[in-house]
Amino acid sequence: MLLLAALAPASASAQDDKWSYSVMPYLWLPGMNATLRYGAGPGGAAPVVSVDADTILGALDMAFLISGEARKGRWLIATDVIYLDLSSDHSGVKSVDFNPGSGPVNVANTALDAGTQTNVKSTVWTLVGGYAAVQAPRGTLDVFGGFRYLYLKAKTDWQLSATVTGPGGAQTFPASGSVTGTDNVWDAIVGIKGRVKLGQGNWLMPYYLDAGAGDSTLTWQAMLGVGHAFKWGELLFAYRTLSWAQGGNKLVEDLSFRGFGFGVNFPL
Repeated sequence: MLLLAALAPASASAQDDKWSYSVMPYLWLPGMNATLRYGAGPGGAAPVVSVDADTILGALDMAFLISGEARKGRWLIATDVIYLDLSSDHSGVKSVDFNPGSGPVNVANTALDAGTQTNVKSTVWTLVGGYAAVQAPRGTLDVFGGFRYLYLKAKTDWQLSATVTGPGGAQTFPASGSVTGTDNVWDAIVGIKGRVKLGQGNWLMPYYLDAGAGDSTLTWQAMLGVGHAFKWGELLFAYRTLSWAQGGNKLVEDLSFRGFGFGVNFPL
């Protein structure tokens, strides 16, 4: 099914003073790794859950992914929208924090996990404005700045083989239960993107790199691929990584997607 890709560059020349547009629906089949730090749950204990899916394909319930770009002269505006709904059996209660806030005490109980499922619904929206710093027959380079927004809602249903007891025995974490959490993450980003022509034909190598911070201590994204230009548009195949890391007691402690994607870029 579907998942993520990078912002598609417009095929029109940056020297054109008229507005030109492109849109790219795409597929992405990455693996996902995440650490989710929920707030206080049963008995005041806060579970930390790891989610590890080698491929989204078997976990995906629904997804929508599209990117687009507008150019006038050397200036550009580009956006990318991702919605995904997935459920993963490859998750587990990594630890339990019996004292959320100051002085947390974590009790590892990975070996106790007898079946944990996590459902994740998220929206990622990227919007940037940029300038075509290089427009040459052999390649292009755009520099840009903007923001990336992540909304994530997660629900974990856990099943342990035993109750987990906190230090001193005053608190316990039940063997089964459910917890939910949401997170809104806004980050400013800067980056570069473009393409390099391969040989004398219509083959090309698109590339993309950004990094930033805000609510995240670091978010970054990278893509490298190969494509072929036709009269009606472009076919692109690429490997992409998209990652977040947050400090503090945020739901999304870390989250990353990595994998191959395929897109069709249409000039409008």
